[in-house]
Amino acid sequence: MAHTPVDERRRALLAAAMRVVASRGLAAASTRAIVAEAGMSLASFHYAFASRDDLLEVLISEVIALEERAIAPKDVAGKTLTELLHDGLLGYLHHLQSDPAHEQAMLELTQYAIRDKSDLARDQYTAYTGMVMNALDIGAQATGTHWLVPLPTVARLLITLTDGLTMTWLVDRDDALAEQVVAAAAHAVSALAADNTSAS
Repeated sequence: MAHTPVDERRRALLAAAMRVVASRGLAAASTRAIVAEAGMSLASFHYAFASRDDLLEVLISEVIALEERAIAPKDVAGKTLTELLHDGLLGYLHHLQSDPAHEQAMLELTQYAIRDKSDLARDQYTAYTGMVMNALDIGAQATGTHWLVPLPTVARLLITLTDGLTMTWLVDRDDALAEQVVAAAAHAVSALAADNTSAS
């Protein structure tokens, strides 16, 4: 792969790292294991990334971007806030169901960040909070509603709900119950908003 562009090498190594973590766990994701999975040499790895930690930091950022696309509001016209929340949470659930090993790997990466890279863990959840706040703001504007509690609080609540949804679904794989939880969560969170006509 001597003539492979560096961006292409980075993408291949990131994908390989995620496959290794998903199938064998973070402890097995050594630099040698990652390059073997990618079919590259160690020299190719160090041409693309300064270190394994550098790769893992980029990998976490890449996964956050994927999750943002999964929850971003779509087709907002004519829907209630509850329906938009339900759509976003269901989109996240489907994202989880489509590749459970991927999300399990992300949990391992988060634990790694908490233990060894606390700034990275904080940055990860700051990014989650920002993208959820953006989605909530879009939903409120589209439905003519306003939040009765601070937007960061609502965002943190939704993140807490999705973290719990992730873990419980990974444990029991109960799709029906997870969808019931999504519906209940959408109703509960929408109760924290009111129609703009009711504002004094």
